[in-house]
Amino acid sequence: MDGKRSWLKQSFGKRLTAIHSWNAWILLALTVTGIVLSIGAIRGELGGFRVTLKQLHIYLGLASILLMLLYAPMLRKHWRQIRARRGQRANLVFVLALLAGWAASGIILWQFRHMPPGLNNAALLVHDLLTWVGVPYAVYHAISRSRWLKRQARLERAAAANRPRAAQPAPAAEPAAAAVQPAAAPTPAAPEEAAERTAAQALIAALKQSPITRGSFLRLVAGGLLVIAVGPAFYRWVKGAFDTGGSQTAEYLASDGNKMLPPPSPLPDSAAVVGGGAQGNFRIYTVTEIPVFSSDTWQFAISGLVERPATWTWEQFLALKRTVQVSDFHCVTGWSVYHCTWEGIPLKQLLAAAGVKPGAKFVKFYSGDKVYTDALSLDQAGMDDILVAIMLDGKPIPNQLGGPVRLIVPKMYAYKSVKWLQAIELIDKEHIGYWEVRGYDNDAWVGKSNM
Repeated sequence: MDGKRSWLKQSFGKRLTAIHSWNAWILLALTVTGIVLSIGAIRGELGGFRVTLKQLHIYLGLASILLMLLYAPMLRKHWRQIRARRGQRANLVFVLALLAGWAASGIILWQFRHMPPGLNNAALLVHDLLTWVGVPYAVYHAISRSRWLKRQARLERAAAANRPRAAQPAPAAEPAAAAVQPAAAPTPAAPEEAAERTAAQALIAALKQSPITRGSFLRLVAGGLLVIAVGPAFYRWVKGAFDTGGSQTAEYLASDGNKMLPPPSPLPDSAAVVGGGAQGNFRIYTVTEIPVFSSDTWQFAISGLVERPATWTWEQFLALKRTVQVSDFHCVTGWSVYHCTWEGIPLKQLLAAAGVKPGAKFVKFYSGDKVYTDALSLDQAGMDDILVAIMLDGKPIPNQLGGPVRLIVPKMYAYKSVKWLQAIELIDKEHIGYWEVRGYDNDAWVGKSNM
């Protein structure tokens, strides 16, 4: 209560300055944590700390919302104070819209397990777009409003105020005075010399009155450098984010590092892409460097508590009976890819062929990166739509998307859909997977998982 009274006793200007300062520091912390969380290449190095970092990012976002609530009663008075400053009004409207958009989309992403995947996908797109726009703007605003630039502006205004005014032409002499002192009249200059002198004076006067001050020049340079630094990456993001036709997958295929021969021949439904083509784009996350594989050395195995352990070469694996299904792909970070046409071997078909022993209770999956593992209960593994996939939209799965073989568990978030799958083991005790050890839910049902 005392803290509330103390806050209200402060002058309006001090409260406004405090909120502005707190918001700047929180925005900086949100930017740093958000960038670190978005870098897929370091997810493995972060490990369990990534979960802590995500929680910190959420708490910082809530603190930013609290600042907005503190500012709300002050908005009307602040707006009146700057009514004559159109630039400041435009800045205020932009910043408030930015903060409101960040807050709304952030709350949706925070509560993603209670939201439909389509809303999560839209919220992530908005959150990313505002970050691409807002962070460079905040940096530019910090530079353009820095104390040093303000000091330069004050010095320039002082210099302008002290600069002597241009000499005014003397009043015309009275005829009588001119008659009294005829010898004082100056010798007239040649017309060419007078014209050159006038032009030179006009040029110097124009340079002295140049609108490009040192401060405005430095702001222009800062803005240009930000555009050069951020522009290309922003263009690539826009191209990927708003391309919902799956052309990104074609780019991954073109740069696929795997050498798997012969390539799989798609079934008719897969070749026709019965799902209509993946709608959306995959984001590349990995806890290791992306591995590459060759059909000369690649093998697939099923073992553990089974009656008939087996190992397949690439050609033998391609000979197994496959099926085609259309399903959506949901990531725990909020994005989704819809209507994917997957082709592969149903997991329950592989388990039936191997003959599950009575003591088996869980199915463990091994990634070819030799680091990542995960598991499903035997009941979960028996779901009809779990697929050991080798094709996406009628094409081989590129290594950047987890190929040549990956698990697909449509009803669970994608950290259960193990990439670069090379082995399956039937076990009698629960196995805690890579991300589950680091704080994710073991049962990763879409719409119900905690992380």
